[in-house]
Amino acid sequence: MVGIGFPEFILLILIFAVLLVPVWWMGRILGKAGYSPWFALVSFVPFVNIVALWIFAFIPWPHIDESD
Repeated sequence: MVGIGFPEFILLILIFAVLLVPVWWMGRILGKAGYSPWFALVSFVPFVNIVALWIFAFIPWPHIDESD
């Protein structure tokens, strides 16, 4: 009988946390920068993630109001 036990369940939770928490952070950063947070899902596509990061690093950021 094959099943999922407690150690495997904890391992799955850790794997999802390691994968999803950085994507969530990237989504928040992209949202604050004025872009769609869904753009963070590109990080799962090999080679496209490197190109997307390169493009995001060199595109002009939206104007930030510095009246503070």
